Amino acid sequence: MTISMILALLWLLAANLRAMFPSRDNLWKFAYVMIAIGIPILIGVAIQNGIWMALLILFMAGWVMRWPVIYLVRWVRKRVG
Repeated sequence: MTISMILALLWLLAANLRAMFPSRDNLWKFAYVMIAIGIPILIGVAIQNGIWMALLILFMAGWVMRWPVIYLVRWVRKRVG
């Protein structure tokens, strides 16, 4: 297993563990930090393991951090439509 995959799995584990506990800002600060950390890891997964594995990791990350994804989709729909 490559280092990027290990980092991606640790990222997913940390995001899951943090999502279990409530916070006053609904985890938005944590989400911003995790997105900033996750993008370079995702690029590393794409380079070392291929685009399909990176898309799988991206799907799993979107599943864990669903509210930023929902707000992104709403923002794009408002801009396009």
